[in-house]
Amino acid sequence: MSTTIDGSGIDAVLQNAVDDGAVPHVAAIAADADGVFYEGAAGVHLGEGGPVPVSTTTQFRIMSMTKMIATTVALQQVERGELDLAAPVAEYVKDFDDLQVLDGFDGDTPRLRAPRSRATVRHLLTHTSGLSYWFWNADIVKYEQVTGLPNVVPGDMAAFRAPLVADPGTRFEYGINTDWLGRVVEAVAGTTLDVVIKEGVTGPLGMDDTMFALDDARQANKTPVHVKGEDGTWVSAGNVLPDDPQWWAGGHGMHSTPRDYIRFERALLRGGELDGVRILRPETVDAAFSDQLDGVPMPTEIATADPAITDTLKLGEGWTWGYGLLLNTRDIPGARRAWTGAWAGLLNTHFFIDRTSGICASIYTNSLPFITEHEAWKLYQDFEGALYAAL
Repeated sequence: MSTTIDGSGIDAVLQNAVDDGAVPHVAAIAADADGVFYEGAAGVHLGEGGPVPVSTTTQFRIMSMTKMIATTVALQQVERGELDLAAPVAEYVKDFDDLQVLDGFDGDTPRLRAPRSRATVRHLLTHTSGLSYWFWNADIVKYEQVTGLPNVVPGDMAAFRAPLVADPGTRFEYGINTDWLGRVVEAVAGTTLDVVIKEGVTGPLGMDDTMFALDDARQANKTPVHVKGEDGTWVSAGNVLPDDPQWWAGGHGMHSTPRDYIRFERALLRGGELDGVRILRPETVDAAFSDQLDGVPMPTEIATADPAITDTLKLGEGWTWGYGLLLNTRDIPGARRAWTGAWAGLLNTHFFIDRTSGICASIYTNSLPFITEHEAWKLYQDFEGALYAAL
């Protein structure tokens, strides 16, 4: 029997965040192994047809919440013996061996050298390959400025020429690892990532609203990205990302609805199975929810290098990374228990799966900048606290 709660406290958190201007809109959902026990929403999105109330059936760009889906299809290939996590990435996508390490600059000239070791597929899953994102690495910002190299947002294949910023296996550096992983998955499967994900995850789980490219009907149900105007009110920034990129981005490319993505969360909560369909073995799920950093320290803080895109990520002590998941190694009072798996999307979506408490949840808006400390980040925490208080 599914959990029953009084959701009025959660409703108030969502509405207050919209009323205070912390977010333009918000939808949230929570479930246990048996089903959804909370759904709520507040605010509107500013689509082409005017203000439209959001709900748990609204289409959101989930950005880096795509990563765990792409990680799952890679782990499926591992289970079938098709993919070796210990193998160098270049054994599957030879272009990876062309990448060098960015060791700083001489004026505006990048200083590059060969990496001291070869990155493995496992490094991609754990963000320890040395790849980075511009918004959390100032050297990559400068490299893109002085070379004209695009980041991953425009969907240009040239983004895969971005250098490493550390030797593989030496530090956690959140970056375009899962985009490279998507290319590895495609090389193993002999087809495109959208097909692999449809066959391995979204099709079996009945996630019919989760995909890279939306049809016309789903486009009409999609929220644009919102930013604050000069007067502090939320305005539409449009689509921001292309709908027809040159490659399907395993790191950030998918759309979903809260009702759809919660099915994926529930499958992981249940050890890899939902409604009689198994997408991963229990032991594989256990590994995803376990420390996989091999002694590489998880940073307590990642400073922003692009404040218009993201705030600084302030984690503090007691965190690590599994396969595709951020993991807290300690109980958080009044909130998630130790070894909860979680992550988020750059446009302010967030999910967590607490296998100890037996619940999973996610919360969605489409806005920038990411995780603003007193706005979206506070809303995540307030939502989580209200949810656990209601259990």
